[in-house]
Amino acid sequence: RYPLETIDANVNGLRIMLDHARQRTDLQGMLFFSTSEIYGDPPAADIPTPETFRGLVSSTGPRACYDESKRLGETLCVTFAQQFGVRVAMARPFNNYGPGLKLADGRVLPDFVRDALAGKDIVMLSDGTPTRTFCYVADAIVGYLKVLVRGRPGEPYNIGIEAPEISMRQLAKLVTSTARELWGYKGAVVHKASAEAAYLTDNPNRRCPDISKARAELGYSPEVVVDDGIQRALNWYYYNRQEVAA
Repeated sequence: RYPLETIDANVNGLRIMLDHARQRTDLQGMLFFSTSEIYGDPPAADIPTPETFRGLVSSTGPRACYDESKRLGETLCVTFAQQFGVRVAMARPFNNYGPGLKLADGRVLPDFVRDALAGKDIVMLSDGTPTRTFCYVADAIVGYLKVLVRGRPGEPYNIGIEAPEISMRQLAKLVTSTARELWGYKGAVVHKASAEAAYLTDNPNRRCPDISKARAELGYSPEVVVDDGIQRALNWYYYNRQEVAA
């Protein structure tokens, strides 16, 4: 919806922050939130995907304003770290979820939960075959803090969880069964096409991180498996449904 503003935030906004950081003699660390989207759609040989994978990303597609500006953002961080010694490290998030994510966020899990809370069928806007791993918010925040405090300047770190890699269809069924158990949800999963013509354009088929670098250098070790995390998240949404609906 806001492609130029997205580019401005990830490039011009970041450059201003880095120029400020360069002048700060007391700066202990800076964290750039990059994205796993910089990898594009990796081939099977590069899944789980390590930080060394250079990416298969379109520079002209509908997601390019985000993907490419994050890639250039990383280049800015590396350049400032190497030329000026700025203590900036980069986190590449992989599909975070959990309490705090608003139902109107537009991501797949809030979309599913919104339908379930309303007592409606869960609407899936793809064929359900794309796969992802899902990292619970508590594990993700620990990872980001570790990147900020322990990450090497100019280095990217995957922050997510390695397993299980589940399809959107499996996620929808997990939300359905969990909601049925927690509050007696009676809906089903249905398939519809998105009203946005470019909704699935350049959508990665698989997304799964190799977090061995973060494990070795940062001591990062996510603990919340997706079944437990989904139950925690749905409980939170249910008991805070008035607040998160806004």
